[in-house]
Amino acid sequence: MSQTDTLPPSGLKQLWLKWRFHLNILLILVPLGFMPKYFADASLFRGDSGLGANIIQDVQVGRWTLDLAELRDEAPRAEGPAGYFKAFNAACGNCNDGAKAIYLRVGKPRSLRAAGTIFFGAPARMGTSLPIPPRTRPDADIWITIEGWDGKMYQASVPLAKASPATAAWLEKQGGNK
Repeated sequence: MSQTDTLPPSGLKQLWLKWRFHLNILLILVPLGFMPKYFADASLFRGDSGLGANIIQDVQVGRWTLDLAELRDEAPRAEGPAGYFKAFNAACGNCNDGAKAIYLRVGKPRSLRAAGTIFFGAPARMGTSLPIPPRTRPDADIWITIEGWDGKMYQASVPLAKASPATAAWLEKQGGNK
């Protein structure tokens, strides 16, 4: 056998040589299918597409007004042993004058020590992850507490079913009124 003689390619090699171009095109096209969701999520987190879903505007808490929205219109997510959490966003245009901290909680807080989870971020777009106990009643209220620099506590409530219909439906399915 001389050096110019070559063995015929195997069946697997022939298949690879025939389909490698198509497989490479597929590797490019599959990620492109996920791009619209990626860009929608990126604009939501940047704040370009608003606060989120189910926006409740002009909630009056003391002398401040804020807009409250759930981040996504979906059921609470399990975060391991900590339980279920729901992400909420808020925007407060006049919170720079006199508001020290803003809290969110399921059920009325007994005191400022049990006010709930604190909102973080700029007043124009704040966020928090609210723990949702599985035995919460679907007709429960979520309470917004603002602590003022004057030391006073201001509160307002919003029905959970209005703030997050997906969470209320999830609680109905869980049997939250046991």
